[in-house]
Amino acid sequence: MEICYHAHIDREIESLIERIYPPRVCIDNDSCRDCTVVKVDSANRKGILLEMVQVLTDLDLIISKSYISSDGGWFMDVFHVTDEAGKKLADEKLLLHIQQELCATRSKGEICGDRELGNWKGAEEQHAATATATATEKTALEMSGRDRAGLLSELSAVLVELGCSVTSVTAWTHNDRVACIIFLEEASEAGPISDPKRLAQVEEQLQNVVAAHSGTGERKSVRLTTLGAGRTHTERRLHQLMYANRDYENCHGEHKKGCDGTHVYVGRCEDKGYLVVNVTSMDRPKLLFDTVCVLTDMHYVVFHAAISSNRSIAHQEYFIRHSMDSSGLPSESEKQKLTLCLTAAIERRVSRGLRVDIGTENRMGLLSNVTRVFRENGLSISRVEIGREGKKAVGSFFVRDCSGEEEVNPNILELVRRETGGSLVTHHNSPHRVRQSSSSSASSIIHESKESIEAKPRSSLGRMLWSRLERLSAGFRPVRSG
Repeated sequence: MEICYHAHIDREIESLIERIYPPRVCIDNDSCRDCTVVKVDSANRKGILLEMVQVLTDLDLIISKSYISSDGGWFMDVFHVTDEAGKKLADEKLLLHIQQELCATRSKGEICGDRELGNWKGAEEQHAATATATATEKTALEMSGRDRAGLLSELSAVLVELGCSVTSVTAWTHNDRVACIIFLEEASEAGPISDPKRLAQVEEQLQNVVAAHSGTGERKSVRLTTLGAGRTHTERRLHQLMYANRDYENCHGEHKKGCDGTHVYVGRCEDKGYLVVNVTSMDRPKLLFDTVCVLTDMHYVVFHAAISSNRSIAHQEYFIRHSMDSSGLPSESEKQKLTLCLTAAIERRVSRGLRVDIGTENRMGLLSNVTRVFRENGLSISRVEIGREGKKAVGSFFVRDCSGEEEVNPNILELVRRETGGSLVTHHNSPHRVRQSSSSSASSIIHESKESIEAKPRSSLGRMLWSRLERLSAGFRPVRSG
């Protein structure tokens, strides 16, 4: 008898299964000496893996190892996590919050990912915040197109002229492409821009800015919309905007090597009907999230996976099928596209340039003033993430000069400091690389890591998957709130 995979399951049947078999979450701080083990098993459904990973990464947890199995109607995921300092999770409130969030993904159907600046709250406070957010809305500007120096400065200046206040902005650049999401509100009265004519006016002006330096037929998109608060996950949406803008087309093909030593190989498992994807890259926070994002948005279903990191190198292995392809394994061109898209997803978040952290009192036109200083002094912004924390504006810019160098004139930074009137901290090392104990050891480890990517053979992680899962599945027990 032939067993076929069917991607679509009736939602009513799926909901019944979820009610009969609610998810079980076990948070184990005893079995592993240097990390907390989070185990989840539940009825399976489309997109559940991404939602689980999203919960953990939104809390700024580092996933050092993971085992995933979701064949059939059930799934089991095991995550080895630490905090940003590399320590086990000791806060009981945080452990309970993780359990509640992982269980909540089953009933939400779509996870609320608008947790600005990675902060988490206790259960009661989180519930109150969610109830408040449901009653409010946000105006979001989504923009993608060709990157050019001064683009963010021009956009923010137009928003000030139109009487719009920026509450947060996140922007990525990759392969001469840019994608950004800016949340706005009326400067005269706090709240979303609700008047359709007003929305159309603002959108038209922003489209003119983007189109001013765009070539004929060039891909670009500007969209202004009103969204329910908390319903859009900014980083996943940025991945989607970049993918739609085809930033992956300029990645290195032929399997395989991205500009940061990223290697992606896509093979076939003929007898099981799987594609086997092996990814080797420099390790960093949110790497698993970025990889699973692109697989989900390209409509691939992860049946099994094994993820691990060794010092500064990460290894990922996935057994996947395309949910919309009933004819069998994809063609060579589709495999090549998957290779390029995975490479692009990993490289988008690798920030290049001098990191400038800003913390100052929030005020109208702050973003416009800071980006103007960068533009007038010949600096380009490769990445930005700014948001509000109470009455303060907090976030980071990554800047470099026109030649791509990170070295920035200290006088320019002093001008930025005067514009913000607050604290300004610079970092010459990207925060998305693994932190090392000393600068001397860091250089030697990175050198060794790059050699290991290119030279050292590695046995398949999938071979270890089944024995690990069988052993771990016996240890499931619910976490106790104490």
